[in-house]
Amino acid sequence: MKQEEMRGNRSLAEEVTEILRNRILHGEYAMGEKLTENIIAAELKVSRTPIRDAFRQLEKEQLIEYIPNKGCFARGFSKEDMKDIYAVRAAVEELAIRRVISCADARAIRQLEEQLERMRVYTQQNNYEKLLQANEEFHLMIYRMTESRFIVQTMKTYQEYVHLARKEALKKEQYLTEIYEEHEALFQAIAARDEAAAIEAARTHLKNSSQRAMDRWVGDKSF
Repeated sequence: MKQEEMRGNRSLAEEVTEILRNRILHGEYAMGEKLTENIIAAELKVSRTPIRDAFRQLEKEQLIEYIPNKGCFARGFSKEDMKDIYAVRAAVEELAIRRVISCADARAIRQLEEQLERMRVYTQQNNYEKLLQANEEFHLMIYRMTESRFIVQTMKTYQEYVHLARKEALKKEQYLTEIYEEHEALFQAIAARDEAAAIEAARTHLKNSSQRAMDRWVGDKSF
C-alpha cells in the first residue's frame, strides 16, 4: 500500500476520506476486504477519530459497508455501478446542455473554445495527464455555464468515479483523437446554439465514453 501525503489544506477527515476513497476506487482494497481503524490510523499517522469520520462518509457513498459486530468492508466499484453513473450523467448532461444553449453568453462560449484548444494541443502531444485534466474541466465549464448549483454539485459528486474511467481510456493512444473529435462536435453545436445537434453530440460522446469505460472491466470484476 503506497504512503499518501497529507496536504494540510483540508480537515484531517476530508484528507483521510479522499485517500481511502481513491484506494477503494483503484482496487487497492479488494472487494469485501475489512478496513481496520487502528491499522489505517497507524499507517496514516492520525488518530482514530478522522478514520471513523471517513468511514461514515464512505458508507454514505456506498463505497464501504458497515456490518454490526464485524466492522467496515470495502464494497469497491463495479461494472454495474459505472453503467448507472453514465445513465445519470447522460440525463443531467442533456439538461445542462439545454440550459447552456438558452443562457450562455459569448464570453463563456469563448472560454469553452479555449479549453477545447488545450485539449487539441494535449491530444497532439499524447499528454494523458494534461488531457485528462482538460477533459474534466471542459465538462465542468459546461455545468457551470448553466448557473445551476444543483447541476454543478450533482456532477461533481460523480466526478471522481468518471475520472477513473477517463484515466484508463486516455492511456490508450487510439482513443485520443476520437475523444477530442467528440468534444469538438459538442462545442461546435453549442457555439451554433443548435440544441438538437448538441444533445446528439453529447449522447454520442457519452455512449462512446461508457463503452471505453466498460473496456476497463475486461477480465476484471472491480474498478
